[in-house]
Amino acid sequence: MKKLIFALVAGAFCVSASAADVAKGEALAKKYNCAACHGADYNKPIDPTYPKLAGQHADYLTQALRAYKRGAGANGRVNPIMAGQVQPLSNQDMADIGAYLASLPTQLVTSK
Repeated sequence: MKKLIFALVAGAFCVSASAADVAKGEALAKKYNCAACHGADYNKPIDPTYPKLAGQHADYLTQALRAYKRGAGANGRVNPIMAGQVQPLSNQDMADIGAYLASLPTQLVTSK
């Protein structure tokens, strides 16, 4: 029983230690000037082909950033601007940015 409790506590600690940090994500989005292309509120990108990021699912955003970092092949995404932007980011940084953007009010249609 002690081993089971220890395993549960250790597992809970691991989850909380890697949980996404919205405040850190906001700081990173500002540092890397994501709003320059995706709009000040992340709902009005400067080009209609750029995605609206506000309110998207955090997991989707995190995976998209990781795919840009991987680049061509292996389920990656190719975009020279985004590839340059994500290279210095760690997996935790990308999760934090995803959490921040997901927390924002969205103009996306969520239901009809």
